[in-house]
Amino acid sequence: MADNLDDLFGAFDGDDEIEEEVEVKEIKPKKKKAKSDDDDAPVVTKSDEKENTKANVKVSSIPIPAAAPKKKEEVKEETKEVPKEEEKKEQEDDRAISTGTSHDKSIRSYSAIPDSQSVDALGKEYQANKVDYSNLPPAKTYPFTLDPFQAQAVSYITKNESVLVAAHTSAGKTVVAEYAIAQSLREGQRVIYTSPIKALSNQKYRDLQEEFSDVGLMTGDITINPTATCLVMTTEILRSMLYRGSEVMREVAWVIYDEVHYMRDKERGVVWEESIILLPHKVRFVFLSATIPNARQFVNWIAKIHHQPCHVVYTNYRPTPLQHYVFAAGGEGLHLVVDEKGKFREKNFQKAMAALQGGKDMEEAIANSIGNSGNGKKKRKRSSAGGKGGNTDLHRIVKLVMERNLNPVIIFSFSKKDCEKYALELNREDYTDDVEKDLITQVYHNAIESLGEDDRKLPQVEALLPLLKKGIGIHHGGLLPILKEIVEILFSEGLIKALFATETFAIGINMPAKTVVFTNTRKWDGNDFRWVTSGEYIQMSGRAGRRGKDDRGIVIQMMDEKMEPSVCKGILYGDPDPLNSSYRISYNMLLNMMRVEDVDPEYLLRASFHQYQQESEAPALEIQADGLEAQANEIEVGDGSKDVIDRVDEYYQLNQQLLITENKMLKISRKPQYIVPFIQNAGRMLECVIDGENYGWGVLVSYKKKTGGSAGSAGKMAREAPGPEHTVDVLLPCVDRHFDDEKASDQANEEDISNVGLLWRGNSHHCRAVKPNDDDKIISHRVFTIDIGDIKDISAVRLQISKDMHTENARRNTARSVKEVKRRFPEGLPVLDPVKDMGIKSDDFKKMLERSVTIKDRLVSHPLMTEHEEKERMKLVLDYGKRLDFLEQAKVIRNEARSCQGMVMRDELKKMKRVLRQLGHVDANGVIQTKGRTACEINTANELVVVELMFCGVFNDLSVEQCVALLSCMTFDEAMKDENPTEGLKSYLANPFYKLQECARTVAKAIIACKIELDEEEFVGKINPGLMEAVFAWCKGAKFVDVQKLTGTFEGTTIRTLRRLEELIRQLSSAAKAIGNHELQTKFERGSELLKRDIVFCSSLYL
Repeated sequence: MADNLDDLFGAFDGDDEIEEEVEVKEIKPKKKKAKSDDDDAPVVTKSDEKENTKANVKVSSIPIPAAAPKKKEEVKEETKEVPKEEEKKEQEDDRAISTGTSHDKSIRSYSAIPDSQSVDALGKEYQANKVDYSNLPPAKTYPFTLDPFQAQAVSYITKNESVLVAAHTSAGKTVVAEYAIAQSLREGQRVIYTSPIKALSNQKYRDLQEEFSDVGLMTGDITINPTATCLVMTTEILRSMLYRGSEVMREVAWVIYDEVHYMRDKERGVVWEESIILLPHKVRFVFLSATIPNARQFVNWIAKIHHQPCHVVYTNYRPTPLQHYVFAAGGEGLHLVVDEKGKFREKNFQKAMAALQGGKDMEEAIANSIGNSGNGKKKRKRSSAGGKGGNTDLHRIVKLVMERNLNPVIIFSFSKKDCEKYALELNREDYTDDVEKDLITQVYHNAIESLGEDDRKLPQVEALLPLLKKGIGIHHGGLLPILKEIVEILFSEGLIKALFATETFAIGINMPAKTVVFTNTRKWDGNDFRWVTSGEYIQMSGRAGRRGKDDRGIVIQMMDEKMEPSVCKGILYGDPDPLNSSYRISYNMLLNMMRVEDVDPEYLLRASFHQYQQESEAPALEIQADGLEAQANEIEVGDGSKDVIDRVDEYYQLNQQLLITENKMLKISRKPQYIVPFIQNAGRMLECVIDGENYGWGVLVSYKKKTGGSAGSAGKMAREAPGPEHTVDVLLPCVDRHFDDEKASDQANEEDISNVGLLWRGNSHHCRAVKPNDDDKIISHRVFTIDIGDIKDISAVRLQISKDMHTENARRNTARSVKEVKRRFPEGLPVLDPVKDMGIKSDDFKKMLERSVTIKDRLVSHPLMTEHEEKERMKLVLDYGKRLDFLEQAKVIRNEARSCQGMVMRDELKKMKRVLRQLGHVDANGVIQTKGRTACEINTANELVVVELMFCGVFNDLSVEQCVALLSCMTFDEAMKDENPTEGLKSYLANPFYKLQECARTVAKAIIACKIELDEEEFVGKINPGLMEAVFAWCKGAKFVDVQKLTGTFEGTTIRTLRRLEELIRQLSSAAKAIGNHELQTKFERGSELLKRDIVFCSSLYL
């Protein structure tokens, strides 16, 4: 295998001069050799084939090749205890270990010990649970030698102490969790295993059930063996049990949080945080996480709130090292940018960028990145997998992967449609043999046997098998859940060679591949196309390389636009995303806390990780403020006397007033009615300030006004597109920002310098203003598109310039003309007078002009002007300005430090309590009322709106089908394309929807009345009727294939919405029961029955 890799990608152990660019088009296919036990596809013997003629869908039914015996490695364990007082060094060590490129098995460990007061406060409870099992025989043994990080974590568990294990994907964190479970079972203790999503809980249940047998599952959708010693559940179920005071929790000794870094999720991270806080102090924890840079901070928090030791064991060790390649769109080769030793090959990266930016391709890439408006917010047309040459780029890469036996490969895309599009582009390929095709067909048909005949004929179901038989899979949230599970099972057994997936595939269960391909390194985040973060990249690229099978993993980035080396390094070497709290208060949480006697809702806030992180920042902020004040005190203004400082202060304040006044005048003078007449014709010289940087004098090339036609939707869209209405193209001197990095490391090369004039477009993201010490060789002149508000001064001088600024020669000649004009006017270029030349007659402008004249007169007659030379005066003002800046910064930071020490969200909590009083959920004394008890049961949708709907009697006069259809508006969260969402709705659905909107407005007005910031229209607009008709038809017994025709969504999205809806209806049934409304309880129970049928609620293949 190593030989194949070296043939393909070159010798990596040699010097840097070895050519590592691979010509994809020249690679010849290797002869297909006979399969052996070392190949990736499952070995199927004749007896195996016979056994699988009626293959069960269960994972264990698929023949798996015997794993090669693992070599025992003697690795010296490097465990260090880091003193708590070395705060700064701890942070540096955290960063080094979490972002480094270590390929040995060295680890770092840190122990967070609670302070003595909190231990004493616990007294007997703490001592009673301080049990040490390290002297007993191991609770579980393994047929291999544990890696140092695994052994260290297990040793903490044997001491009955909590531990956070932070390691890369595929490193083997599950071993630690299994040991905690084995120890609990041996000691007769209950253990809970939580995971972020239901699908992962199902998979984990199957794995643990095979290992331990006494395992149960609770996900809300399904409950299996709830009295088991080991319970697998979603974190939402765990929190719900804690809220209700479940008896189960009294028996729990250990809780395992899988993927605990999910706690930073903005929507659901709060569930993790609340459940951790609410668990009893006697419970011990195992936290499994990807590498995080603030692991110490997290375990310190655990030690503080639960008064128990908590350890962190983290390693950057990858069982399979990674090599990272770049493929330039339309290019001819792969370029190694990071080798398996973690070395960044900048020369190869620059070659890739040169291949990308050849000729017009790069011009178009830059033009696209800045758009017509220059604000960088224009949607990009992604072309990395297609673009130049259509689908050939991705096709060629996948072909190369197959020819060199680098499969299985995961191709990550950032949209469901892209996944399907790219998979279909490979439809003519075939990557499986006849035996594999038969096995895939058996597994597939056995899996869908549980579906009804009509469901088996769904277009998505029928379309997937032909792709699967060719070894091509698709995995995204829009797939039917059963199809996703089929793909997962086939992929885990090596039967899928090329898997097209969204980033959700990188979360959870360990399903690595040999190769990972990114079809794009930008993703749409709801606002803009941004670069992938280093944390996202680490999570997805970590799927490359299979432990025990591959000696290295391959990661290929497809790029269709220029990327600075610093950006690339930031993605590859940047810090993993920190585990930051996303804690927020919900009305459901608040009510659940208020209904329990002697429980203060503020307790959760005080104990939150959010509060802890904020308090942790205060000491550093105080130190920073002290440092700024010390810097201010070191600056001597004149002789330091009070008289001198008072005079300088007066002069300084006058200058500040003048600056503010002139900025207001500038804002008026840049209004279109005044400035446009003077920027209509090319050649006028303009001084420009872009993003706070003064680029100096440039030359007007053209003026543009956004137009969208007189009428029609196209015209309206053009007018409403982001960006300023009036823009100008200006030729300005600039320096490419990547030279700043190169100059710092003395690596600016002649090739880059010779290419500075090739690009004619520029923007402030890629280019900066020229500095006095810049070498002329790196200065270029490019055309910037800027807002007219960025024009600082308009000169009376106009130049004769070329109409075409695309050529380097035209730009150079214009730059020479600018230089000559500046030489002729050494005192400064003549500028247009706002009143005499531009004709500004505004009263406000005249008042400000008079004020500026008055201030200037006072400055001229000021003692500082009359008693000091200009050089001395400027020094006094500059020194005073610096001193004032330092003191102002110190004041702001000290205020921030004080706010950090206060309780987070205290004001928000008070306002939310007022909302609950106003809506009748609690009385004036804070005692929970009937509405409040009802809202306690609702956490799947907005509890205030749903309860308002219930207590307004809206459900009373509706049929069961209408009730369910109406509630779908609260669980369907796909974006609506129609401006009028109710258009086409039948009256029996539209009328209830209007009542729902009224209830939502009632809630919104109450929230706004209590001084909580809220956009009423946006709040009401989130109620989405897009699936009402489809849900009504489903409840009436329609077939799923017919229901799906009524939606504009993927099948998987429809099913996910229906399952959430069923969960909401179950909660409403419980709420109706809690308040004694048996009629509504019966109605909701019937609604749940109508939803739960056929493919929507077919059981998981893992169960």
